Amino acid sequence: MRRPVRIAITGAAGSIANNLLFKIAAGEMMGKDQPVILQLIEVPQAMEALRGIAMELEDCAYSLLHTITLHDNVEDGFKNTHFALLIGARPRGPGMERSDLLEVNAEIFTRQGRALNNVANRDVKVLVVGNPANTNALIASRNAPDLSPSQFTSLTRLDQNRARGILANHTGASPRDIRRVVIWGNHSPTQYPDLHQATVLDRAAMDQISFDWYVGEYIPKIQFRGGEIIKARGQSSAASAAQGIVDHMRDWVLGTESGEFVSMGIVSDGSYGIEKGIIYSFPVRCDYGRYQIVQGLEINEFSRARMSATEAELLEEKAMVEHLLPSETAASHENLNICLRSGVTLYADGTGPDGASKYLTTNRIG
Repeated sequence: MRRPVRIAITGAAGSIANNLLFKIAAGEMMGKDQPVILQLIEVPQAMEALRGIAMELEDCAYSLLHTITLHDNVEDGFKNTHFALLIGARPRGPGMERSDLLEVNAEIFTRQGRALNNVANRDVKVLVVGNPANTNALIASRNAPDLSPSQFTSLTRLDQNRARGILANHTGASPRDIRRVVIWGNHSPTQYPDLHQATVLDRAAMDQISFDWYVGEYIPKIQFRGGEIIKARGQSSAASAAQGIVDHMRDWVLGTESGEFVSMGIVSDGSYGIEKGIIYSFPVRCDYGRYQIVQGLEINEFSRARMSATEAELLEEKAMVEHLLPSETAASHENLNICLRSGVTLYADGTGPDGASKYLTTNRIG
């Protein structure tokens, strides 16, 4: 049995977390041999509901669930955490413009970024789920000057899973036979689900579907799927979002399958001509707990136009919150060089090698 890792989760009494926590405790995210400590965070008025969820987790008697702690503030909840899943966010209310939503959530994610910077494990991996996820991730990252921008990501794996599932239904294939679907850009209706790199049963996906169906039905269905679910059942996506979180973190930590790549919202390093410094969804491969953007994919004019449209929306969102982005972290985000390197996890108890270790240390570059 391995040493437990700490996983902090905000919005832990919400519907997404209620689906997610039991998957984590069962080993679906971190692996079947990895014990976990859950540091669950909620607003003060939701603490009693959170206590009920904690009791249910206890009643399941998961062998991998080492400890549960409950917190009503992020400064306590993020202490020494190795992984932070930022699910809680303010939803859009009646009459609220997107700029208003950005402004309200900026305060939340500014505080969370500072708390992670001050108290989290130095090797913490952060996934932002609360919408608008890409720009919320940027706000948190820019407010964590002592952490690397590459430690902050946003969730577009939900969109990739949707894209695979819907394509599987259309082609009659199993989702496991569909590979290399890409989500470019923002987790919003401007996102671009790209099938030009994808395969179905090892054959090019675009050769097996109608281009008219792709443009007229498939792309809009992925872009507006969240709204369709709310309209149908009166609630937002919860189980599918939880599955997307599990898949995102599992691949980030344990690595992607050979020959496969996945979509993650990450700080752009300028790849594919995308503006540096914004959180943009790229195709990546993961190994050694790090990710690297897949390079050299052929981008046609149709794809370029879609990629640029979602980039423009992200630049507009960034401009709306520019006054909340500390200037001293701009350079680290605009001069980022992402590569695969092995890393040493720094545990809260101080054990393990440090930078001055006299023993052999190797770097593996992908």
